[in-house]
Amino acid sequence: VSLPLRGWKSTMVQPLLKGSDKVQKRSKTFKKYQSDRFKRLQNTSWRRPKGIDSRERRKFKGLPPMPNVGYGTAKKYKHVLPSGFLKFVVHNVKDLDMLLMHNRKYAAEIAHGVSTLNRKAIVERARQLNVKVTNGAAPLRSEEDEKKS
Repeated sequence: VSLPLRGWKSTMVQPLLKGSDKVQKRSKTFKKYQSDRFKRLQNTSWRRPKGIDSRERRKFKGLPPMPNVGYGTAKKYKHVLPSGFLKFVVHNVKDLDMLLMHNRKYAAEIAHGVSTLNRKAIVERARQLNVKVTNGAAPLRSEEDEKKS
């Protein structure tokens, strides 16, 4: 068992990056041109306008913006969670051992199909390795709960 360093404030692992420093250039999603006018286009995702006379494609003044590379996230903050960690999906306890030296960069996320028994083991091992688990506090379903429903 290693002792904490002098002056170390918390035993919880601290991220290398601060997720709060990430600049969000646009939070609204880009809508398909004229999707407000036609019901058949209402729930469609972005498609580039391709018409030869399209005012949207020619970027006339007063028309909605089109996606371009300028809206991209900085490389340093790409895929960074708000907590400041990168996500690493864990399926078993052995996967967790890979994060031993990278516990300040990656946070473990327990995969969807992991059983309750393995989930408990992963959370316990993560506590020993001082690895943050994003969904470690998720409610565990027991056999009695499944029989009731």
